[in-house]
Amino acid sequence: MPPKKVQIPYIPTQIEELNYVQNRSKFEVYGEEMIEKVVKQSGNSGRVYLPPEWVGKHVKIIRID
Repeated sequence: MPPKKVQIPYIPTQIEELNYVQNRSKFEVYGEEMIEKVVKQSGNSGRVYLPPEWVGKHVKIIRID
């Protein structure tokens, strides 16, 4: 599966851009597959549905916005 490109939003001023960069972290992760989804409301928390083949596998969740 080819890597998915993620667009980072444009920040118009240098001060906003500096704050934006300071509040973000860079992660380098190696894995088998990647899925990008939006978290849905589920009671008092959030939920993301993943393929049934992933049951019992280790996953890492990174919030991108």
